[in-house]
Amino acid sequence: MTAQQLRYVITVAETGSITEAARRLFIAQPSLSSAIRELETEVGVQLFVRSRAGISITAEGLEFLGYARQVVEPMQALTDRYISGRPERQRFCVSTQHYTFTANAFVKMVQRYGQERYEFIFNETQTNQILQDVRNRFCDVGILYLSRENRAVLQKSFADLDLRFTSLFTAKPHVFLHREHPLVACAKVRLADLEPYPRLSFLQGAYESPFFSEELFSTVPSEKSIKVSDRAAIVNLMIGLHGYTISSGIFPRHLQGEEIIALPLDEPEYMEIGYLLNRDQSLSELGAIYIDALREYAGNA
Repeated sequence: MTAQQLRYVITVAETGSITEAARRLFIAQPSLSSAIRELETEVGVQLFVRSRAGISITAEGLEFLGYARQVVEPMQALTDRYISGRPERQRFCVSTQHYTFTANAFVKMVQRYGQERYEFIFNETQTNQILQDVRNRFCDVGILYLSRENRAVLQKSFADLDLRFTSLFTAKPHVFLHREHPLVACAKVRLADLEPYPRLSFLQGAYESPFFSEELFSTVPSEKSIKVSDRAAIVNLMIGLHGYTISSGIFPRHLQGEEIIALPLDEPEYMEIGYLLNRDQSLSELGAIYIDALREYAGNA
């Protein structure tokens, strides 16, 4: 096993394509395929599944990838500092549920602390993917929430994956509505008030369950339900269909002007928003800066 082979695995996993990985690595595609197969034979684990649709990483491959990063990234930092003479290339990745304030904090972190060379990743994704990204050390920190409804299930998942959750702040539930929604004149709303309108929520793929949902009260039946994959779609559906979604209420207005209004939801629930690390992992310097930025946005909400 060589450092070069580990770099190959990381690049193939990041691109999801042997062809694209070979292009980035400046090697021939057959040579890359051969190197990956030789490594799989050596370690006795199938890292990737090949099909006509492309290449995808296996569960064992994800675990291997986490260890590979721990070897390759420090070596690259040493090379940059002592051999190439270039400034060290920063790498920082956040995997998060779909929150505007997490994106805002990321922007602030990059603006203030991005050096001459960096690779920053902001990955808005499904709840289970956040757990896997942290476990496999693809991301430096994961952001999600706990509530009365999901706490027991998610804490068991954290324990099973040897992850550690640290609370940042607790927010009361709010309903996000378009400014022309019939309910915006209310000081606060109840779930019963929302029944005539489409409920908007984020897809969770194979983990489509109330306990992995990004929205509170997912166990409450809804006659009109629309699931989407990104925040932009949810905003468009709020505007076009008088849809609603339930979240923390932390929604910096300058990102959407006055189009979206957050109203308090008068129900007995909470969102404890925090970050995930591996149990043996500490926050990196950039991770600590990012977490401080999150606290700042929460305090200004």
